[in-house]
Amino acid sequence: MWATTMSTYEQKEIESKILGYYLDAYDDYSKQAVFDTAKDGFSFLDDIRQLYDEQKPPITPQTSSKQFQSEIDLSRYRKDFPILFTKVNGKNLIWFDNGATTQKPKAVIDALTYFYENENSNIHRGAHTLAARATDAYEEARAITASFINAPSPDNIVFVRGATEGINLVANAFGCTYLKSEDEIIISHLEHHANIVPWQLVCEKTGAKLRVIPVDESGQIILSEFQKLINHRTKFVSITHVSNALGTITPVKEIVQIAHAYGIKVLVDAAQSISHFPVDVTDIDADFLVFSGHKIYAPTGIGALYGKEDALKILPPYQGGGNMIADVTFERTIYQNAPAKFEAGTGNIADSVGLGAALKYVSGIGMENIARYESELLLYAASKLSQIDGVKIIGTALNKASVLSFTLDGFTTDEIGKALNANGIAVRTGHHCAQPILRRFGLESVVRATFAFYNTFYEIDEFISVISNLKR
Repeated sequence: MWATTMSTYEQKEIESKILGYYLDAYDDYSKQAVFDTAKDGFSFLDDIRQLYDEQKPPITPQTSSKQFQSEIDLSRYRKDFPILFTKVNGKNLIWFDNGATTQKPKAVIDALTYFYENENSNIHRGAHTLAARATDAYEEARAITASFINAPSPDNIVFVRGATEGINLVANAFGCTYLKSEDEIIISHLEHHANIVPWQLVCEKTGAKLRVIPVDESGQIILSEFQKLINHRTKFVSITHVSNALGTITPVKEIVQIAHAYGIKVLVDAAQSISHFPVDVTDIDADFLVFSGHKIYAPTGIGALYGKEDALKILPPYQGGGNMIADVTFERTIYQNAPAKFEAGTGNIADSVGLGAALKYVSGIGMENIARYESELLLYAASKLSQIDGVKIIGTALNKASVLSFTLDGFTTDEIGKALNANGIAVRTGHHCAQPILRRFGLESVVRATFAFYNTFYEIDEFISVISNLKR
């Protein structure tokens, strides 16, 4: 994101509800000033600095969050999130745990309330008004989801509990049907456990083998090594779009192109990309893509599996029950076509409506605008954090989403997390369900701050102040 969204600024102005005054702020407070605060050894900021070689010279030698904050009015959007005004330990809540889950806007909360007060019913089979209303709301959410990721049709969208269930669905339906002993599945070193364990289970059942794409010292996938892994036994590739532990944006489009050249199907785990920048399944061209609603301001327990029409067609049902059948006798069952074929039983109707409301909400702001603003938050936080003695930032790929993982000499990650929590600041500590990639860097635990568009530069200052005070 850093490289791509920064270069976008040089090409054109994107009208932004969030950044209405921000482009003007560049004239007064050049981001170069922020870059200049970085340590000499923080080389990936040096790479980003090169993107600004043709910018106007900075006017001020230092850039503060208050200067930026005076130019950006986020109050309209922050007011949409009631929980942001709660108190934790007597302090205003600062929610930097967006990688674990995002907070919910009033539009989503109201959509859930409206559904339960006016539309609640089971769907598809009722012959009464509420059944029709609920069915319409459910299928409208499917259509909104398809449009949001630029899928060809709502029929490409299967509602699931989240990215984890979506991966398990594909792993079991494809893997246990089409894989045999000695076949190979390729994943990367960056994967969340949800994109490792399901494939290990398939390997145990089928005798297939799991191969892993290595990463470089910045935490980016080494494409040349991926190409070396592919052979006649390779049958499937499952890859993260954004590392939940490091924030690395992987070259999924190139990976898909390489795999497809060998006739290999690809799943993209978009759980950590879906909320940060536009995700276009037609452009990426993956056979499958999954994401979780709660990562993009929707309720928990709802997500989506996108599948190309031909890819969904060749998969057998994942579960059996009502809704996914066309006809049942004791001798045989005829299944519905996708997506119903994969939605056995009563689905999460209300939360699918909430997902639709969340996607409409962020679409109203604009995903390009969100990406742009979050990039600025990340650059600001990284440059400030890098000035603190003893800080080591883990994951320094040039293309990153707004994920900032780090360690601090002399302190455990739990101690850092507790100090931040005492000041109302929520971050995540631990292995982040991504132990292999942390161990690649010799670690068992890191502190992870993840930023969303409702966060502010002032909040980052508060975060930096707590970390700085720990070293005094």
